Amino acid sequence: MIINSINYRTVWMQGSYVCMINQTLLPFQFEIYKSKNHLETANAIKNMIIRGAPAIGAAGAFGLAQAALEFEGENFNEFKNYIERDFSLLNSSRPTANDLKYGLDFVKSRMFSDNSIANSKMRAFEAAREYADWSIQVCKNIGMHGNKLIQNSQKILTHCNAGALACVDFGTALAPIRIAHYSKKNIFVYVDETRPRNQGSSLTAWELAQEKIGHAIIADNAAGFFMKNKNIDLVIVGADRIAMNGDVVNKIGTYEKAVLAKENNISFYVAAPLSTFDINAENGDDIPIEERAEDELFYIQGLDEDEKIRKIRIAPKESAAKNPAFDVTTAKYITGIITENGIIKPTKDEIWKFMKKV
Repeated sequence: MIINSINYRTVWMQGSYVCMINQTLLPFQFEIYKSKNHLETANAIKNMIIRGAPAIGAAGAFGLAQAALEFEGENFNEFKNYIERDFSLLNSSRPTANDLKYGLDFVKSRMFSDNSIANSKMRAFEAAREYADWSIQVCKNIGMHGNKLIQNSQKILTHCNAGALACVDFGTALAPIRIAHYSKKNIFVYVDETRPRNQGSSLTAWELAQEKIGHAIIADNAAGFFMKNKNIDLVIVGADRIAMNGDVVNKIGTYEKAVLAKENNISFYVAAPLSTFDINAENGDDIPIEERAEDELFYIQGLDEDEKIRKIRIAPKESAAKNPAFDVTTAKYITGIITENGIIKPTKDEIWKFMKKV
């Protein structure tokens, strides 16, 4: 993505550091967070300095390479046990997104082809970089397939942030929108604010502004109003994990948008790489839903009148909160799933048929 005339990736490795755009400060401040060890990388994933399923998959891959480089012993079995421990640590940093484990598995599967610690370290580093490069190409391919669904002058709703910031680059749900824009299609994007962390109003809107794509931020509970009044032609969202029957886990609020879209005869598409499918999840009930801290609902962050970033409380101190980070959109509400290899109907038979070709 182009930021201040410079092309950035969301996450990359520089020496032994994992560098990532600090998404907790956007859109008010642009900063590169540099993680000096795998523990800091795990915390960056957990605390959402970096977020989005493909992005944390790449961050996890780099974190495991980082862990390998940090090992100082000479016993190969001790090295393998050390990697297994750090694999589990990184994988537990966010429990819902399938791409995190996919990225970790990608690196680990390429490390141990001989009993050399030095060679394993080198292969881990190379595999993590290969995974990041592969992820970018996957997102570009999603954009090309998804662009075929977008007509000139259409108005598109998206939820949360599934753009370049949620990936290594380019995005999932925003990838078709980018390609449509580059193809000179006159499109307009409605951006759900996406409470409680406001990734739509702070991140998606920021990305669209960088690309000069027409858009407007709307309240999370306004989508039905715009759908009913024929202001939305198409919905495209991302995914954190997809079950083998087509159920999709994505940012909380996705399910209600899908129900509204079906009620208003609006096509609802999910854009996600094949790495987001979990072959061990028969349906959405098999996927763990992350419960995040109450404070995300109690507080909101923004710029004050002195242009300083501040966090303020917006709820009574006596109140409790429930904060599930994701919900399950059942397959019957989904028109199709846009992948790097084409568009899949959200049915068990179609998904398994598609996956067997990979």
